[in-house]
Amino acid sequence: MKKLIVNADDFGLHPEVNKAIIKGYQEGCLRSTSLMPTGVATEEACELARENPGLGVGIHLTLVAEKPLLPLEKVSTLVGADGKFYKDHVEFIKNFVTGKIDKAQLYAECEAQINKAMALGLNITHLDSHQHLHVLPGIAGMCMELAQKYGISKMRFPGEGYTFRGDYPAEAFRFVAKCGLTFCADLARHKGKCYNMVMPDNFFGMLAGGNMQEKYFMNIIRSLPEGVSEIMVHPGADNEALGKCYDWQYHWEDELASVTSPAVMDYIKDNDIKLISFKELLNE
Repeated sequence: MKKLIVNADDFGLHPEVNKAIIKGYQEGCLRSTSLMPTGVATEEACELARENPGLGVGIHLTLVAEKPLLPLEKVSTLVGADGKFYKDHVEFIKNFVTGKIDKAQLYAECEAQINKAMALGLNITHLDSHQHLHVLPGIAGMCMELAQKYGISKMRFPGEGYTFRGDYPAEAFRFVAKCGLTFCADLARHKGKCYNMVMPDNFFGMLAGGNMQEKYFMNIIRSLPEGVSEIMVHPGADNEALGKCYDWQYHWEDELASVTSPAVMDYIKDNDIKLISFKELLNE
């Protein structure tokens, strides 16, 4: 049987993201989301989650672009001169592999983010991260230790198949980067078995991440293998408002249209694909 977790990242990033995720849950195929503990709209997101208890909510550890939760003196190696995390995964990884990031500070900030999410009173379903830093060698084990410590037994492993394209017109660099992430995710998946982490069988959404138009979304759904698959999406309700805050070139509204598409919903129903969240994964 084919079972599907459609997970929206960045819950709490911005009110327009929150709005889209709730719409995607109420009117579409979203059944899961990942809460950004550092987001400016995190408290609002939690209120919305409590109003929609069927929506599974995980923790989206955030170590780039945003502001840390801990005081700057406790995360001095994780931030730039502006007091914010490094701008993206490239800068973070460069500093990590050259030994400029203190692992104790990294652990403390991740734990602070988990504690904040737990303190907001949600039943946390899983763990993942912004720009997938939780599967990097040297960080994956730390995140699994924290997950185990806080009773989180499910985790995203973002390993999209090496040859999978879904007819997405990705440039060579993006395709190579996807394959690099898949390699790291495969290593983390192996390590996860040592920590008894539960994970979906398959992952999709990396290559088309930020541009998950309906045709690409449908291509993935039509290609789903047997077992449990996760598709990562990034819906938003207002491209203009979000574009003013985040220069990511995301197609926010297109992704919202994809997860609420009547054609997508009909295909899922007609082909007996069961929509679930991470909270149902243990029993799968």
